[in-house]
Amino acid sequence: MRKLSELGNEELRDIIPELTEWLQDGNWPIFRSVEDLLLRFGEELIPHIQNVFKIRDSTWEYFMLTGLISRLPSKYLIMLKGDLERILENPTEDEMLEKLDEVIIPLLNKIQ
Repeated sequence: MRKLSELGNEELRDIIPELTEWLQDGNWPIFRSVEDLLLRFGEELIPHIQNVFKIRDSTWEYFMLTGLISRLPSKYLIMLKGDLERILENPTEDEMLEKLDEVIIPLLNKIQ
């Protein structure tokens, strides 16, 4: 993490997909540090977050929602509104078991 934090945004930009993979489990020791690095990118994160939603890995979604996504400013949450509403209105069975609706409702309330 020390070496990654020394890199500039241009160098990190190329590895955003790999960095988001470190957000699959909030119990991993570098989870919060990776979030901090990724937050540098703001709007640029949106397509990468949407890719996680496309995979429909409910555990990864949970940790993204309760971590990185919850730390994004409202102006970026608005860009995820369709994805959040899809999970809320048409969840997969795993998304229901993970109780993602309990996490998504407060996020949607932040942007309404």
